[in-house]
Amino acid sequence: MSLWDSILANLPEVKGPEQKRLSFKEKLKWTLITLIIFFILGLIPLFGLGANALQQFEYLSLILGAKFGSIISLGIGPIVTASIVLQLLNGSGLIKFDLNSPEGKKRFQGTQKLLAIFFIIFEAAIYVFMGGLAPPQEFVGTGLYFQLQSLLVFQLFLGGMLILFMDEIISKWGFGSGISLFIAAGVSEQIFIRALSPLASPTNPNIATGAIPALFQSLSAGDPVTAALMIAAVISTILVFCIAVYGQAMKVEIPLSFGRVRGHGIRWPLSFIYTSNIPVILIAALMANIQLWARLLQNWGHPILGTFVGNSPATGLVAWLASPDIVGKLIKGSLTFADVSHGLVYMLIMVGGAVMFSIFWMQTSGMDAKSQAEKIMSSGLQIPGFRRDQRVLERLLNRYIWPLTVMGAITVGFIAAIADLSGALSRGTGILLAVMIIYRLYEEIAKQHMYDMHPMMRKFME
Repeated sequence: MSLWDSILANLPEVKGPEQKRLSFKEKLKWTLITLIIFFILGLIPLFGLGANALQQFEYLSLILGAKFGSIISLGIGPIVTASIVLQLLNGSGLIKFDLNSPEGKKRFQGTQKLLAIFFIIFEAAIYVFMGGLAPPQEFVGTGLYFQLQSLLVFQLFLGGMLILFMDEIISKWGFGSGISLFIAAGVSEQIFIRALSPLASPTNPNIATGAIPALFQSLSAGDPVTAALMIAAVISTILVFCIAVYGQAMKVEIPLSFGRVRGHGIRWPLSFIYTSNIPVILIAALMANIQLWARLLQNWGHPILGTFVGNSPATGLVAWLASPDIVGKLIKGSLTFADVSHGLVYMLIMVGGAVMFSIFWMQTSGMDAKSQAEKIMSSGLQIPGFRRDQRVLERLLNRYIWPLTVMGAITVGFIAAIADLSGALSRGTGILLAVMIIYRLYEEIAKQHMYDMHPMMRKFME
C-alpha cells in the first residue's frame, strides 16, 4: 500500500451501520438528531469575535449552509469546494481516478475528504486573517490579538469538522445527504421568516419583515408599490415551488423484464432532472465563494475579482454574478436595458454552470450509463426482446441519460435564474434547492416506509 493510500485509510470517519438496511425509525431518528445539532451549533457564537464583516452576506450563508459569526461559519463550503476542485481535476484528466472499480471510488472519496479537511483549515485561516471574522479592534497590535485569531481559527476548524462528520452521519445513518439537508433547513427558516414574520424590518421600521403582514400594512397605508412588490415576491416563490415539484415528478420509464421469469417486468425510472439539485448547489456555491473572496480581497487591498459599494457588488466579476431584481425594478419603473443585459448574462452563467457540473456529477457519482447498466444487470433485469448483454443495455441507457443530464441541468439553472431575477422571498437558487431537496427527501422517506410496511418488498430489495 502506498503512503497516500495509508493516509486515506487512516482518516477519521463515522462508522457505518453493520446491518444491510436500516429501519425507517432509525434513519428518521438520526436525521432529526443531526438537524437539531445543526441548529444548536448555529446559535453558538465564536468566542473572541469582534467585527463580523461576513454578516451582510446572508445569501452566501444560505447556499453554504452556514451561520456567519457562529461556530459553523464555514458551513458546507469546504466540502463543496473540495468536490468542485476534485471533479474539475478528474474531468480534465490532470488527476485520474478509476471510478468503475471499488478501490478507485474509495480512493476518490478519501481524497475528497482529505481535500475538504485542507479547505476547512485554509478557509478558517482566510476568514480570520483577512478580516472577515476578526477579534475586537482594541486588541490590535498586542500579542493577545494573534492569540484570539488563532482561537477563532481553531473554533472554525472544529465547526467545519463537525459539519463534515454530520454530513457522514446523514449519508450513512439518515435520509439523503447532510449537504442538502443543511441547505434546506437554512432556506426554509428564511422563507418562513420573510413570509410570516410580524416583526419590524431592520431597514424600514414602518413595515413588517414578513411579506404577508407587509402586504396588508401597505394596502391599509395606501402604498401600491410596496404592495405590488410583496405580491410579486409571494407569487414568484409559489411559482418556483410548483415548477420545481412538477419537474421533479417528470420521469422517463424504461421497460425491463426478469430474465428467468417470463411475462413479468418493471419500469426503470430515470428522472427528468437526472442529477437532481447537485449542479445548482455546486454552481451556486462556486459563485458564493467568488463573491466572498472578492469582498475579502477588497478588504485586503487587492480587488482583483471586483469591488463592493456597501453591501452591493459594483464592478468586476462579482457584479455580473449578482442577479438584478428585474421584476422589482419593473414595478418601480426603473428598469433599464443594462439591467436586462445583466439579467441575461446571469441566466447564461447559471444555465452553463449547471450543465457543466451536471455532466461532471453524472460521470463521477455512478449515474453514468455503464454504472446504471451494471446495477440493472445485477438485479437480474434485461431489455425485453434483447439478449442479456450489458453493452446492449448501456447503449440504450446512453440514449436517455445524456439528454436528461443536459436538459435537466438547463431546466434547474433556468428556474433558479428566473426566481433570482423575480425577487422571491428567498434567493431563487435557495428556494429551488429547498424544494428539490425536500421533494427527494419525501420520496426517500416514502420508499423506506414502504419497505418497512411490506415484508415481501423488503425481501425482494435484499
